Amino acid sequence: MTILTQREHMQFASELSSDSQALDSLVTTLRPYGNGIRCLRDPTRGGLSATLNELSHQARVGMQLQETAIPVRKEVAAICELLGLDPLDIANEGKLIAICAPSIADTVLTSMRAHQQGQDAALIGEVIEDPNSFVRLKTSFGGNRLVDWRHSGPLPRIC
Repeated sequence: MTILTQREHMQFASELSSDSQALDSLVTTLRPYGNGIRCLRDPTRGGLSATLNELSHQARVGMQLQETAIPVRKEVAAICELLGLDPLDIANEGKLIAICAPSIADTVLTSMRAHQQGQDAALIGEVIEDPNSFVRLKTSFGGNRLVDWRHSGPLPRIC
């Protein structure tokens, strides 16, 4: 959102700043979990929605997400609402998605949160069996919706 607002010369009262960062140090903290870490991805292109849809289709599984568990900064949520954008479609250059075995999820989360770059890490959902490879979201209002591929043109690219 920082890059989008700068490119479009938008100004807001909030202190929106980029969270872009190299993630190699955070990834290194996950090495002890070995094969328990199934996949690491950055949601740079297409945001969380595109990344999880790619993963679910490649692995032929579904995903069930909890909207209230997804960390979206208040400033980003407000600007997305103002512009009619879904925060799940926004590129994130300084974040990573880690899919791990359920048996180590809490331990991995604790390790990530102990690292400066992973302080906002959150368990946002689970991989489920689904022959349709849908990514589903339990909304903050208690409903369900599909987190689908973006149907319109892509948002501006970061790089």
